[in-house]
Amino acid sequence: MSDLPLEIDVHTLRQMRQGGQDLVILDVREPDEYATASIAGSILIPLGELPNRVAELEPHRHRPIIVHCHHGGRSMRATKWLREQGYAQAQNLAGGIEDWSLQVDPSVPRY
Repeated sequence: MSDLPLEIDVHTLRQMRQGGQDLVILDVREPDEYATASIAGSILIPLGELPNRVAELEPHRHRPIIVHCHHGGRSMRATKWLREQGYAQAQNLAGGIEDWSLQVDPSVPRY
């Protein structure tokens, strides 16, 4: 099991990115949501497709994987599932892209 907190907030993610930390941002929303608003550099794998597409994350198994959705519910389910699959550095982004837009990057549209 991981010693990392299950969740981080948007300010922590911003600091990680600004510090040049080698991480993956996994977006588990639907393609239409991703087309509306996304965090630059994120990978889209919708929650319903994650079990069939988890192999795409294998190269990143030992890197931090920050999982997000709109508000944090779907991404929390994905984070817990990823940890069960051995992705010990998976963490949920509390508040999702909504908080990212409100607190970090207002250029990301809200919906």
